[in-house]
Amino acid sequence: MGDGNSSIPDESANPTDAGGRVVGEPGAVHVIVGTDRTRIVLSGEVDADLGPELQEATAEAEHVGLPIEVDAHHVTFMDSSGVAFLARLSIRSQHRVRLLRVPPTVRFLLEVTRIGELLDVVEEDDESAFQPVGDAPADGTPTP
Repeated sequence: MGDGNSSIPDESANPTDAGGRVVGEPGAVHVIVGTDRTRIVLSGEVDADLGPELQEATAEAEHVGLPIEVDAHHVTFMDSSGVAFLARLSIRSQHRVRLLRVPPTVRFLLEVTRIGELLDVVEEDDESAFQPVGDAPADGTPTP
């Protein structure tokens, strides 16, 4: 464990695979259907390894038919698979897709690829306004 004063790198901070390459946080996709919109939460490395899950998330969100928002706050890396996912969502959705809390690495890709022009990029998200289906509102009244 590094103490911040050592010149020797802390190996536990950057785990490596058998080939010695630094391994990042595995990617994940979660689809949460809300009462008035669908939220897709991305985290970790959004790359080709996540391709099937991204396709499944697209199909599920498209099937629901509600406006779509993508929370990218916990994305640590994104390659062309992630960019293609965002482009596919924006083209297939009946509503303009909102991209929430975009980290700098993703923002750079949006600008370079111009995919950001197809999305509404939102800095802050009012999480209290998002209501997953089946959850009761904060005032305790049941959802219809």
